[in-house]
Amino acid sequence: MESHSDIDQVSDDKPKNWDISRRKMIKMLGGATAAGLAVGYLPKALRAEPVAENAADFQVATDAESSERLRQWMMIIDLRRCDGCQSQGTPPQCTEACNMGHFVPKPMQWIEVYEHELSRDVGEIAPLDSSTTPPIEGTKFMPTPCMQCQNAPCVNVCPVGATWTTPEGITLIDQNRCIGCRMCMAACPYERRSFTWGEPPTSHAADFVEHSVEHQLPIQKGVVYKCDFCPEMARAGRLPFCASSCPQNAIYYGDLEEDLASNGDEVVRVSEFLAEHSAFRHKEELRTRPRVYYIDGHGELAGRDPKTHGTMPVRWNIDLDIKDGAKNWERSS
Repeated sequence: MESHSDIDQVSDDKPKNWDISRRKMIKMLGGATAAGLAVGYLPKALRAEPVAENAADFQVATDAESSERLRQWMMIIDLRRCDGCQSQGTPPQCTEACNMGHFVPKPMQWIEVYEHELSRDVGEIAPLDSSTTPPIEGTKFMPTPCMQCQNAPCVNVCPVGATWTTPEGITLIDQNRCIGCRMCMAACPYERRSFTWGEPPTSHAADFVEHSVEHQLPIQKGVVYKCDFCPEMARAGRLPFCASSCPQNAIYYGDLEEDLASNGDEVVRVSEFLAEHSAFRHKEELRTRPRVYYIDGHGELAGRDPKTHGTMPVRWNIDLDIKDGAKNWERSS
């Protein structure tokens, strides 16, 4: 494994436990205690202090705190545990929790669960004899957030420096600086960026939230958004919405510096865990050096039959207010 320096059926009912009041929302975004979502805790060793509040301040903060040990945030997604929430009879909870917690407007999904065919590599044909195992047929689910690349194509092409990688290894967007050229979207090989084509729906809970590059509220028109890796929540000692909401504990969030990661149920030693399970990074042949690692599987630890296909349609926050010309826009086919 490379070191971090080198790799660096659907109901219309309101989803349970996702009642977020204005007061709770403001407290959450301020790094305080509760939000209406079920939120897991990080081990004490993984909690961190803030780096900066906006794009202009990041270099200043880095210089001022050069002697401090910075976190190097990362994520591990165990596909052996992920069944697309089929066993729960719900849409993927990682996506829905992210949608609700971040007030993501439809049809954006900052973490999207894709379904991929299980197959051998192209050209690999193995004889079926006593020493080989027939390939498993069917599909696997792959939750896909922003990969937090350490050689990020999006950062390299942004003409105004609106997207950059922090000293903690998280790629953020300053929507107040973004000019909406969408060059970063074209450059991202993972297709993990979205553009607000119209006036987005807003939430009353976020009416008084001051804009921050770390939580991206309030949502603006004509700029780019993506998964922000929830640095504010990590700083408060909490797991990201996606990790804490996963019913199978398939998502681990951690720090390469401490070599620890947690899914809210257990803490693992990152280097040993990745090596033991032959972890991989998506499209790592592109040398983007993602900070998201995968352990291959098809939901077998959750008891999933790989021949059962499909997930239930994702829902968005029903509290988003469609007014003043705002609208939900649909993806083009």
